[in-house]
Amino acid sequence: MAIPRTPASAFVARRNALAARLGSRPALLSAGLPRARNYPANRYPFRASSHFLYLVGQAYPGAALLFAGGEATLFLEPPASDDALWHGAQPSFAEIREALQLTAVKPLSDLDAILQALGGGSAVATLPTQDDPSTAWLSERLGRAIRPRSGHTLEAGSPDVALAEAMIAIRLHHDDAAIAQLRAVAEATAGAHVLGMRATHGARFEWEIAGAMIGALRRHGLDDSYSPIVTVHGEVLHNETHKNPIAAGDLLLADVGGETEEGWAADITRVWPVSGTFSTTQRELYDVVLNAQERAVSMVRKGMRYRTIHETAGRTIVEGLRDLGIFNGDVEGLYERGAAAIFFPHGIGHLLGLDVHDMEDLGDRAAYAPGRERSKRFGDCYLRLDLDLEPGMAVTIEPGFYNVPAILRDEAITGAVGKDLDRSVLERFADVRGIRIEDDVLCTEEEPEVLTRSAPKHPEQVEALVRSAAK
Repeated sequence: MAIPRTPASAFVARRNALAARLGSRPALLSAGLPRARNYPANRYPFRASSHFLYLVGQAYPGAALLFAGGEATLFLEPPASDDALWHGAQPSFAEIREALQLTAVKPLSDLDAILQALGGGSAVATLPTQDDPSTAWLSERLGRAIRPRSGHTLEAGSPDVALAEAMIAIRLHHDDAAIAQLRAVAEATAGAHVLGMRATHGARFEWEIAGAMIGALRRHGLDDSYSPIVTVHGEVLHNETHKNPIAAGDLLLADVGGETEEGWAADITRVWPVSGTFSTTQRELYDVVLNAQERAVSMVRKGMRYRTIHETAGRTIVEGLRDLGIFNGDVEGLYERGAAAIFFPHGIGHLLGLDVHDMEDLGDRAAYAPGRERSKRFGDCYLRLDLDLEPGMAVTIEPGFYNVPAILRDEAITGAVGKDLDRSVLERFADVRGIRIEDDVLCTEEEPEVLTRSAPKHPEQVEALVRSAAK
């Protein structure tokens, strides 16, 4: 499938929306600097700042976008005399201006004088990029200290606060062009998961399945929206290596997402049995997680508080584990004593958009409603989002079950549940290390739209796909 290109008119509308919110205040957004791997000409793949991509749609290394006087001007390094040799023919500034419908495109060397004329650091707002060299470049341009991770460092009265809040306001609700990107990358990523299931038969190591899935993304022109997780150790939440051998009794967890050229992300997790058949205990726990996930997905509706979805999923998991005998007692009482976090120690999901954890660089300013703060309780403290959902918001829904020895040994986490956690019953489920089921969901005026619905998750479908390659 082809990933759609966002029309220039959509970027113009986004820039106009931002300019309207900024009013007379000038603002500078950096694309970020390219980084060398081990010598200057051997660079890491360049990925521009998401705020820059949202307004421009093209990744220009070292570029900057200036809003001033109702105009949007892009500043670029002019092509070097030998660029045509190494990088091919480059478009002229006039061609870029026309294609992007910008006010002007100027040499980067002109930027400092223009910033000084606007009043410099105290007058021009910015948002830091996430690496130190790019942030130091911004500090030098504006003549004031700027630190990375702006959401955690912005102070009241900073010229950057208004820019951050304006970006949050326009990026939180996806426009039609953004939704088209999210639908396309979700569909392509779902296909990669299907291919991963089919590639499992005969594979001996995780990297064989990871390679098949990553290759599927590349065939659609997609990069990775995060480091792919393809592992038989699903209890390690961010296990980004693919070196473990796989065996017939294992469950394989794949948390893999593509990213479009414009930066829009998908984020899907599926779990399947390497043998093609869930064991009885694996199926029982898988059904617990799937029940919680489907219940949570159905709650992605206008006006629903995201924390309520998280808590509902947690209670559903506790109920399922109680029914299996792993917990004893009243579900509500167990939940209040922290039972959910023993096996589901993270939040139900996060915002999704240009960043796989959308606008997380702006911290809880973007993800928590005014007056709401993160819980200090283990598990709940990792909830990345506490907003009331509105149409146009995209979120992930990803409950899980993880058998983590370090958590089970930690009296500070398990002590309140005590003997109501039946460890002898838990031992019967030793063939389950980790299960997570994750979909990307768009909040609409009516039913939630599951963008990743074509990635199978019901046990019979999953088993059939894994076994299909053996025929």
